[in-house]
Amino acid sequence: MSTTESLQDRANALRLYGLLAHWTELTDAHWVEPLLQWEEDERARRSLERRIRDAHLGNFKPLCDFDWAWPTRCDRLALEELMSLEFVRDHANVVLIGPNGVGKSTLALNLAYQALVNGHTALFTTAGQMLGELASLDSDSALRRRLHRYASPAILVIDEVGYLSYSNRHADLLFELVSRRYGVASTVVTTNKPFSEWSEVFPNAACVVSLVDRLVHRAEVVAIEGESYRVKEARERAEQRAKKRNATRQERKS
Repeated sequence: MSTTESLQDRANALRLYGLLAHWTELTDAHWVEPLLQWEEDERARRSLERRIRDAHLGNFKPLCDFDWAWPTRCDRLALEELMSLEFVRDHANVVLIGPNGVGKSTLALNLAYQALVNGHTALFTTAGQMLGELASLDSDSALRRRLHRYASPAILVIDEVGYLSYSNRHADLLFELVSRRYGVASTVVTTNKPFSEWSEVFPNAACVVSLVDRLVHRAEVVAIEGESYRVKEARERAEQRAKKRNATRQERKS
C-alpha cells in the first residue's frame, strides 16, 4: 500500500469527509500526515480520559509509587506479570487477599488503569455499592440491564468483598454476575477474608461454594500481608505534628 493510500485510509477511519472530498488536491501537501497524527493522538487521549471517567477509578496511587517494601508478604513478580494483562486476554480472574490497608485496592486500580491504557474496557466498584444497587432494583428488566452493565467490561474490579455481611439475595446476585463473566471476561476481586471464611460474608447462602469455585478457577490468587499502610501514614503524620509542636514550644521558651 502506498503512503498516499495509507493516509487516505487513516483519514477515512477518522471520518474526515471534508478532507477526503478534496483528496486529489492534496497529493503534495506535506501537512496532511501531521494533521492526521494530531487528530489520532487527540482522539486517543480523549477516548482514554472518557473511558477512565466511565470506569470510576477515581484518584489512586500509581504503581511506580507503590511501596513494595512495606508489606511483609507480597509477590511482586506475580503482580508485575499481571500488569502485562495476559490474564485479560485469557479471560482469567485475579483475587487479592489481605488485611486492611496493605494496598489491595491500589493494585487492583492499577490493573484496571493498565487495561484501559491498552484499549480494554474496565469498571471499578465496591462490593457493597454494586450488590446494594442490584438488590434495590424492583423490576426484572432493570436488573437485567444493570447486570449487563457489570458483565460487559473486559475487566471488572469488585473491591472490598468481606468488609460487610450480605443476604442470600446478595450472594445469588454475585454468583449470577460471576457466572456470566466466567470464561468470557476477567474479574478482579479484593478481599480481607480467606475463602474459608466467605460463609461468614454470605451466611446461609447455598451458592458460596459454587461462587468461590467459579471465581478461583484459572485465577491468579495473590496473598498480601502486613500492617496497614494507612495506619503507618497516620502515625508518621502524628509524629511530624508532635515534632512541629515541640519545636514551636522551644522557640517560645528561648
